[in-house]
Amino acid sequence: MESLAPHSHRFRRSTLRAASGRGTPRHWSPPIDFFVSSHRPPRPLYGFINTCLKSLVIERFGEETWENLRLMAGVQDTFMTYEIYDDVITLRLVQEACKMLDISSEVVLKLFGEYFFSFCKMSGYDTMLRTLGGNLVEFIENLDALHSYLALSYEAMNAPSFRVERMDDGRILLHYYSDRKGLYHIVPGIIEAVAKDFFDSEVTMTILNQSEEDERTGKKEHVVFHMVQKEKVSKKKAQPRQKGGNEEIQAEKQDKEEIMKRMKARYASLQLCPRKRSPWETVRSIVMLGQGNLRQSFTPSYPKRLWIEEQAFCNAFPFHIVFDQDLVVKQTGVNIQKFVPGLQTAGIRLDEYFTIVHPEVTFNIQSIKKFINSQFVLKTRREMLPEIHQNQSTLKLRGQMMWMESLSCMIYLCSPKLRSLQELEERGLHLADIAQHDTTRDLILLNQQRLAEIELSNQLERKKEELRILSRNLEIEKQKSEKLLYAMLPTHVANQLKEGKRVEAGEFKVCTILFSDVVTFTNICAACEPIQIVNMLNAMYSRFDRLTNIHNVYKVETIGDAYMVVGGVPIPTETHAEQVANFALGMRIAAREVASPITGQPIQIRVGLHTGSVLAGVVGDKMPRYCLFGDTVNTASRMESHGLPDHIHLSPFTYSVLKDKGIFEIAERGEIEVKGKGLMRTFFLLKNLQKSDEQMMGLVDGETCVCQKDPETVTDAQNEVSPEDTGRGQKEEEKKEEEVENWKNGTSSPSVCPGEISPDHLIQFDVTPAYESPTDFKLPNNGLHSDSNSTKLCSIL
Repeated sequence: MESLAPHSHRFRRSTLRAASGRGTPRHWSPPIDFFVSSHRPPRPLYGFINTCLKSLVIERFGEETWENLRLMAGVQDTFMTYEIYDDVITLRLVQEACKMLDISSEVVLKLFGEYFFSFCKMSGYDTMLRTLGGNLVEFIENLDALHSYLALSYEAMNAPSFRVERMDDGRILLHYYSDRKGLYHIVPGIIEAVAKDFFDSEVTMTILNQSEEDERTGKKEHVVFHMVQKEKVSKKKAQPRQKGGNEEIQAEKQDKEEIMKRMKARYASLQLCPRKRSPWETVRSIVMLGQGNLRQSFTPSYPKRLWIEEQAFCNAFPFHIVFDQDLVVKQTGVNIQKFVPGLQTAGIRLDEYFTIVHPEVTFNIQSIKKFINSQFVLKTRREMLPEIHQNQSTLKLRGQMMWMESLSCMIYLCSPKLRSLQELEERGLHLADIAQHDTTRDLILLNQQRLAEIELSNQLERKKEELRILSRNLEIEKQKSEKLLYAMLPTHVANQLKEGKRVEAGEFKVCTILFSDVVTFTNICAACEPIQIVNMLNAMYSRFDRLTNIHNVYKVETIGDAYMVVGGVPIPTETHAEQVANFALGMRIAAREVASPITGQPIQIRVGLHTGSVLAGVVGDKMPRYCLFGDTVNTASRMESHGLPDHIHLSPFTYSVLKDKGIFEIAERGEIEVKGKGLMRTFFLLKNLQKSDEQMMGLVDGETCVCQKDPETVTDAQNEVSPEDTGRGQKEEEKKEEEVENWKNGTSSPSVCPGEISPDHLIQFDVTPAYESPTDFKLPNNGLHSDSNSTKLCSIL
């Protein structure tokens, strides 16, 4: 039972059924939802019960199971110990547990009963439970007294009642009474755990009868259990004799002889008993004492007559009542007469002035005898009190009933049931009204302090729950802040900054950078409202940001309509060019899903890629940014600015990396004049030969990406690669490959892309955001570029 750590519902079902001792219940157990849906007034349950149930689920099945169970039952996560909750919450939790584990309510409730006993011991009630009785029967008979004591702290507690009945044939029957129907399976779990832990015995409980009785509070469930208790016998296993066994036996005999000698010496030193005892009786008593079986031979002695006056008895026990089998009052204490003057009337019936609060039975002599071992709580009837006391709280008496067979009368030895000094004052009582030998005086004072401690504990529990909620909300806000920080900076860089460390700039030998912008963005801005531009860019960038996670590339920044990403930075990877190329294909598809606010047609973007080395680092203290430095950034921007609408423009160095992959379809554009770089032989990335558009967009489960073709006609010189250009590209292929190979080996450095950046080349950094003029990197007169399109470039001067 203690090692339940199931990994599946099937394991849980088999384990719990094994724990119950049988596969199927002997008696029919109605579904728990029957009890939940019963039409009855709600009854209070303290949070201690629900906390115990939560602890059971977490300990045996884990936090995740409790969270799922709590959500299915629709209850809160935390329960205050002294807070009152409707018992429907507990029944709903049990109901959902039965559904989740696919087991009967009998198994769940019995398991809860076993754990509830352990939970009470862990909660500080261990000593209190151990001192209830010397055997199991005495323990059960005093449970009602324990509940009565706990009611001082848990005022609204509605505890069940227990009654033990000894049959003539030696059988022991346990009667269980409760206002809550269907929870009687908890009782075997508790009793079996108590017998095993406290009395080292095994108990088998069988249900003999289950009925409903009409009591004062309505239908009360009454279940009769047949209880069979078996003492555990520890049998020593016969161990095989080993070498030297005779010596061990001889030593054991010598030890026994020494013990007998010490016993005889002790016997010789004993004084003579007043009654002459035979030597055998004396030795036998010593031996029995040595074996740990001290025989209890106490016999009480009673006087021939009662040596106390009637007046002294009524003063010594100011709260007592003697009544006969017809409930006619024969005798009362002096103080109870003061608060209930009607009891002084001869021949008055007890039930005319009092009602039975506990146990909840009908007010007759037979019911009282049935629960003779229980504490009885009587409450005065308000209408029978004098007018001076009718505005005060009603007086409750708590005490013991004793049947006097010779007089055919019942004596009720009691005292006022009070929880605090405030209640004492509300009922017009004083400590002087309670007998000095009555511990109720001390109990009131002690409980006054305990109630204050309970209130303080309750406040601390509430504060703890508030702190837990605040801590959880703080953790959520912290996660949001970290998510925002990780969106601005690489994860390892952000972690270093959070730890107060300085982030050193690092050189990346090879990476691939991508730039993109929107075609005719200036015209769109001039013809639209600002909010329309914001909505368009947000729709486009949201799609691009999603693609960065799919293709594992790092988004550097966005300025206006310009979007910049890099592959291989800040985490180097050999597939940087492939990742950026797939991202470019995906963003071209995604851009077609965004409509222009002017024409309503899909927008077009230009994309440029370049591969080379960069220097990367964090710039600035306020709003720090992770920036890239190097000529690779400039060249990538040139590829974008010299590109064509709806095309992905590749530099020769990116092409040399991608062509070896064999998974991309690439067309040569030919040589073009690039500002600041001279003639460059560039290429267009057309598609991925191994992945579909849906895979590029990260769409699964049959989702399709709606791609609309560009309605605008693009000239053949822009859209198509002419045969002449293709032939020229084939002739120049060897020259380009030789140039790239020399660049890789470090023997030469092409003018369009420098090799590794050495410290000698790093003259000065423009660490502030530099917004170069559009004419610095765009063709001014090709009719495809906007003068206001700008890209933020962090470049080497």
